[in-house]
Amino acid sequence: MFVVSAVHNEQTKLLATALNNIAVAYVVIGFVTPITAISFGIANAPPLRPATAFFAAIWLCTAIGLHWMGRRVLRSIRL
Repeated sequence: MFVVSAVHNEQTKLLATALNNIAVAYVVIGFVTPITAISFGIANAPPLRPATAFFAAIWLCTAIGLHWMGRRVLRSIRL
């Protein structure tokens, strides 16, 4: 019984970690990178306009959702 529970818990933690890692990638790709490019004045950076901020917010909200899903997955850990 303990072995099955331990395996389940480890698989649950791996799934939560994977979701959180994807969330971090979303933050870096869609939020940090455009803001950094704009702040450093990179030539091909997206122009600073409402649409840019909107899409950065969408990426950030998606990352928050993925992180939240990872936290929800952890609730299925068996004691």
